[in-house]
Amino acid sequence: MRGMGNMGNMMKQMRQMQKKMEADQATLNAQTFTGTSPDDLVTATFTGDRKMTDLTIKPEAIDPDDPDMLADLVLAAVNNAL
Repeated sequence: MRGMGNMGNMMKQMRQMQKKMEADQATLNAQTFTGTSPDDLVTATFTGDRKMTDLTIKPEAIDPDDPDMLADLVLAAVNNAL
């Protein structure tokens, strides 16, 4: 029966670790992370659970002759935030 006490302690430790992980995840989810493109023309903001909450594009980033540049700037800002 001695092994059962050990098992009980292990289960208790697992529950404590799970509660701590849940609390840590809630703390992370409440934080925001902001990333920018290298030239600061695009800014992206995310929550800790990776939901985008804001995307700011400065007018000078929009070049109708080069839409790929804007896409690259957005990707850079998003990747910088994540």
